[in-house]
Amino acid sequence: MDLGIAGKRALVCAGSKGLGRGCAESLAAAGVNIVLNARGVDALEATADAIRKAHGVTVETVAADVTTDAGRAAVLAAAGDIDILVTNAGGPPPGLWSDWNRDDFIAAMDANMLTPIALMQAALPGMIAKGWGRVVNITSGSVKAPIPQLGLSNTARAGLTGFVAGTSRQVAEHGVTINNLLPGIHATDRAASLDQGVMDAQGIDRATAQKQREATIPARRYGTASEFGATCAFMCSQHAGFMVGQNVVLDGGAINATL
Repeated sequence: MDLGIAGKRALVCAGSKGLGRGCAESLAAAGVNIVLNARGVDALEATADAIRKAHGVTVETVAADVTTDAGRAAVLAAAGDIDILVTNAGGPPPGLWSDWNRDDFIAAMDANMLTPIALMQAALPGMIAKGWGRVVNITSGSVKAPIPQLGLSNTARAGLTGFVAGTSRQVAEHGVTINNLLPGIHATDRAASLDQGVMDAQGIDRATAQKQREATIPARRYGTASEFGATCAFMCSQHAGFMVGQNVVLDGGAINATL
């Protein structure tokens, strides 16, 4: 399918690895020029080079922590006038409700709620002026079914979801859509970190921990970054203009819900 977005310009945050890279790869395959952001220079430049060679699009890089004011300013200055925004940032650590203090919650909200909101506030005026734009926020299946040990993530991402619910309906008339893409367990560094938590808690090896977690997924496997990226690219396409304010779950059926 031709997604109809060749020649568009996209900012993809935290795009050097994992789900962010999957989104950047799929957008580039559709002919989109990429502004790629991540914190680590080496992984960022390696990913950018691979995407350029594979897809023949331009890939500009910005090594910065987008969750900080200075990092976000650098990313937005380099991105300039964009048509597509994919927000993404690593999730906060797991734990118990008693583990966290106010600073922990503020840090989680800065990374997973306030940063994507600030990026949208910066990008939306230009999209509205052009009469076309796409925003996809990579959030978490926890906004549909809260995960007990991920209380920080549950809290911050629920706040972002509420912001998107209202804002998406205010900008839709201008040809701009905002939606959220909610991953379950995918084969990324984040999954490996959570696997490690299971290993430590139960004294088991990684293969056993992964098999145990796969058993909770009806698809009986972890998702892949490439299939996640393909879903993101469709949500950014010309064909998704009537998708407004939605929370699209990609979790292999793990959330047992009708709606």
